[in-house]
Amino acid sequence: MKDKIDIIIETDRLQIMPLKAYQLKLLVEDMFLLEKEFNCKYCAEPLDGEFLDIVKVQTIKTENDEANYLYHSFWLIIRKSDRIVLGSACFKNIPNENQEVEIGYGLGKDFENQGYMTEAIQAMCHWAMAQENISHVIAETGIDNPKSENVLKRCGFVRYQQDKGIWWRL
Repeated sequence: MKDKIDIIIETDRLQIMPLKAYQLKLLVEDMFLLEKEFNCKYCAEPLDGEFLDIVKVQTIKTENDEANYLYHSFWLIIRKSDRIVLGSACFKNIPNENQEVEIGYGLGKDFENQGYMTEAIQAMCHWAMAQENISHVIAETGIDNPKSENVLKRCGFVRYQQDKGIWWRL
């Protein structure tokens, strides 16, 4: 039997768990089995369109680099009280030569403006900064995405560059 997880990040209200390659495949191909495996209900952002394409690409990266799956996979954000998956987050790749890792995240509409994403990103950044090969966590937001900007500001990120998007660094 495969191990479900190697790590769980816990906050007051949340459990944040990275998916292994086979679990990412379940996320894409068989949500019912994934929900059963984690005893949860997926109510996060819909798995379609561009988001689905991103998950599929990350699934391949996770399969091809299992030793670094924590930096390729998606992490489920699960509310402890009722085992609802509110959203997900990911590190978009292994840390670069500047010891930076990029974080991305998304939340189901029903869970916005309740502090869940700030709580999750703070916890994930705390975990990341404790890794010996990471000095900075970076993130990109769209030019007009104040909700995401506010999450990053509350987590201590500072804006450092703007091109097609706005870049933030912790």
